[in-house]
Amino acid sequence: MSNYKIVSTKNEPRVELKEALNLSGCELSINEFGANVSVPFVHSHKQNEEVYLVLEGGGVLFIDGEEVEVKKGDAIRIDPAGKRCFKTGSNGMKYICIQAKKDSLEQFTMSDGVINEDVKPSWL
Repeated sequence: MSNYKIVSTKNEPRVELKEALNLSGCELSINEFGANVSVPFVHSHKQNEEVYLVLEGGGVLFIDGEEVEVKKGDAIRIDPAGKRCFKTGSNGMKYICIQAKKDSLEQFTMSDGVINEDVKPSWL
């Protein structure tokens, strides 16, 4: 059994990758909306925080009663209880959304990563 999985994403308005990649610690989606389109509901979560990475375009994030402009290059972290909704601007918006259980990350790259000296790719 291999230690990785690669899938090609489709050019669709929403691509969910949890099942396609067999993700067990987070949920990942790629979302694209045309100009001046709104997500049709405000939502929050029971336990998952979300991170949004705006790849193209921009718009307005409604969060807990506030409206905040977001644009290409922005990274936004929202607590599970945050009541959120997006509306795109005149150029639409493409973003990645990552969900994970709040406070579940026990280690990250600096404490979890291990350098393996026993194998090397052809370019090293």
